[in-house]
Amino acid sequence: MNLDLTLYLVTEEAAPLETLLTIVEEAIEGGVTLVQLREKSSDGNVFYEKAKALKELLDRYDVPLIINDRVDVALAVSAAGVHIGQSDLPLHAVRNILPQSMIVGVSVSTVEEALLAEETGASYLGVGAAFPTGTKSDAKVLPAGILEEITRSVSIPSVAIGGITLENIESLWNTGIAGVAVVSALMQAENPTQIAREFFSKQK
Repeated sequence: MNLDLTLYLVTEEAAPLETLLTIVEEAIEGGVTLVQLREKSSDGNVFYEKAKALKELLDRYDVPLIINDRVDVALAVSAAGVHIGQSDLPLHAVRNILPQSMIVGVSVSTVEEALLAEETGASYLGVGAAFPTGTKSDAKVLPAGILEEITRSVSIPSVAIGGITLENIESLWNTGIAGVAVVSALMQAENPTQIAREFFSKQK
C-alpha cells in the first residue's frame, strides 16, 4: 500500500456518526490522504459501527482507514492499520496479531521511543505534541529540536501531531516530516474542504 501521510485527519469522538461522515468526506475532497478513527471511551459496538461506516466511505475515495488503539476493531472492519500509543498493547504483540500487510503507526515523543518503534516494526511515527493542544490533555509539547532529531534518527516516515493550525504549520517546514496530523482544525472547521485544501497546499 502506498502510504501517503501528507494530510492525516484524526477524528474527534464527540461527533455523531452522520456528522463525522460528512466532515470526513468534505475533508477528503479538500485533500486529506489518511484518516484515523480515534474513540477513547466508546464501547466496542459503537466503535465498530463507526469504523464500519467510515471504512465504507473511505473505500469510495481509496483513502486508508487507521484505527486508534483497537486491534480487534481494525481486523473486524479490514482497516488499513492501527495506531498505538506508548501505553497501549506493545508493538511487537500487535505485529504478532496483525497481517504483515497492515500499517502500524506509533506515537512517540523521544528519540529512544522512535528508534524502538522502528526496530520493532512500526510503519510510521506520530510525533508530538508539536504545539499546545486541547485535544489531548496529557500531551506535553516537544522540546525545541526534538522533532527534527527524531526524523533524522529513523528511516520510517514521521508525522507531526498536536495543535497544528494553518497559522503555525509553516514552522514545521524543514523538520523532515512526511506530513501533519490534524484534529480540531479540520473537525471543527466551518468548511472542512477549504481548510483541508489550505493545509494541503501549505505543504507543497
